[in-house]
Amino acid sequence: MKNKITRRNFINGTLMATGALILPFGCRNGTVLEALDPLFYPPALTGLRGSHPGSNTHAHSRAWNKKSDWGSTTKLMEEYDLIVVGGGISGLSAAYFFQQEHGKNKKVLILDNHDDFGGHAKRNEHTIDGQFRLGHGGSQSIEEAKDISEVVHALFKDLGIELERFNTAYDKDFYKRNNLGAVTYFNKDTFGEDKVVRHPYCNHPNYIEGIIMGEKLSNEDAAQQAPLSAKGKEQLLRVLNGGLHTIDVPKAELEDYIRSHSYFDYLKNNLGVDDPGVLRMARHSALDWGSTGADIMSIETAKTCGAMGFAPKTIYHEDDPNIYHFPDGNASVARALVKKMIPDVAEGNGAEELVLAKFKYAQLDKSSNAVRIRLNSTVVNVQHGGDPQDSRDVFVDYINDNKSYQVKGKNVVMACYNMMIPHIVQGLPKAQEAALRLQSKCPLIYTTVGLRNWKAIKEMEIGMAMSPGNMHQSLFMDYPVSIGGYEYTKTPKDPCVIQMVSCPYGETIGAPAIEQYREARHKMLSLQFKDYEDEIRAHLSGMLPKELFDFDRDVESITVNRWAHGYTVSGGGDSVKKGRQPFGRITIANCDSGPSASMKVAIDMASRAVKELA
Repeated sequence: MKNKITRRNFINGTLMATGALILPFGCRNGTVLEALDPLFYPPALTGLRGSHPGSNTHAHSRAWNKKSDWGSTTKLMEEYDLIVVGGGISGLSAAYFFQQEHGKNKKVLILDNHDDFGGHAKRNEHTIDGQFRLGHGGSQSIEEAKDISEVVHALFKDLGIELERFNTAYDKDFYKRNNLGAVTYFNKDTFGEDKVVRHPYCNHPNYIEGIIMGEKLSNEDAAQQAPLSAKGKEQLLRVLNGGLHTIDVPKAELEDYIRSHSYFDYLKNNLGVDDPGVLRMARHSALDWGSTGADIMSIETAKTCGAMGFAPKTIYHEDDPNIYHFPDGNASVARALVKKMIPDVAEGNGAEELVLAKFKYAQLDKSSNAVRIRLNSTVVNVQHGGDPQDSRDVFVDYINDNKSYQVKGKNVVMACYNMMIPHIVQGLPKAQEAALRLQSKCPLIYTTVGLRNWKAIKEMEIGMAMSPGNMHQSLFMDYPVSIGGYEYTKTPKDPCVIQMVSCPYGETIGAPAIEQYREARHKMLSLQFKDYEDEIRAHLSGMLPKELFDFDRDVESITVNRWAHGYTVSGGGDSVKKGRQPFGRITIANCDSGPSASMKVAIDMASRAVKELA
């Protein structure tokens, strides 16, 4: 399996490099994708994906080293009505809204530093013993679907996204029918033995619609079965039975108290917890719901995020369940947008018909397109042609294959990470620049693993496994959705995709979030694919019964989607509003300007940015 994955990525990497080397950029309207081998198809790539190796190299050179000399710049004979920096859902939506507003004949160029469009909405394809399986590599669901703006609702209608379809597409009884519940896996390296306990010790798995929570064990039994010392078991039970009722403050003061006091202080001082195993379980119990470890959360935030020690509760309203999920996550939304703007890219109409479609990436940047998507192109400089208030043009410099190119546009929407904008856009007002620098993102890893069968998972009754001792703090059977001709795995004998989620934290417990993000990013990006593979090997092999699972036999493929800059983290105060203000012919989109990690907000911010263009 290891050699297969290594070779697969080597071959595709070679195709990418070859396409760049023969690129005729000295010619009029030259383009990367017209030069690519027809076999180039990013969704099927395994190994290190997400912010794949090389995708952030030039951006880091610009932000960290203030690099400005990129060698001679080729000024392409290309002019656009709009240039969009960032090809995620917000950038794609901005391009779509611009044509809606000004006409489908308007020329739009979308530039993105990755080799695929969609941003965090990444499609992972796995072929396992000849069977096709899909997974998401980041942006996963249309959450709280009944609470969407008119803008998003209208866009969904245009894209053929019918939310009612998920009432039957999502198999709500899958987990119950297969007796798959929320469990916790304790690994030997951290807790002294490999052990699965049929209890989640937190509320995190509740966001998976239909999963069986902690009904299989009482708190008392769950505490006794945890591989902890006698003192640790007693402290764990104290936490599981804890809650706001253990805080001795007047009821009228409780709300302010939990908002202003630390969750870890509550554990240590109110409940007397000092066992390192219990504290580790608590730190890793909220995962991506809070964007940080629970060690730096307030009591209120920890409770909201479902951290250990608060009574489990339903996360989504009964009339708005978390079922609005395409098999490839929100990549289906991105693909539907691209198909709408570039009709020849695939067969099919609407998001559902496109679920199984193989996109023709060579069509993305055709000179005949009104909308062009140019991948592997990192924007390093955006500058008005004159005074920002009077300029009629904006010049955009980008790097592709280590060469510098310039294009001209009448308008620009910056739909990239907002904290990069001060490093790219020249002449920003100081207050706006300072506000943008305050914005941040937390690192995340979404790994999809293609398994030849899930008999071992069925045997261990695993719907989701919280894993406080591992890099990936949770893993779960992917959302049970069949739609658009795609069929979810049916029986334990069939191939499947499992999702593994990692929210990397810093080594120093209690350190400020920004410091922990920086430390975690550095470690994440320094690891090679083999490091991730070894971790996943140890995780699955320690958790699953050896008589039913053999890593080399049963794991067909691994796709590690590393996002050094994942969920939006607001800079606080009014910094978001200050940062997103229009600047001449440049406006700002992306969910960061919401601020939120929600796809719905990304779309709304695109709409706003387009309307702000003069």
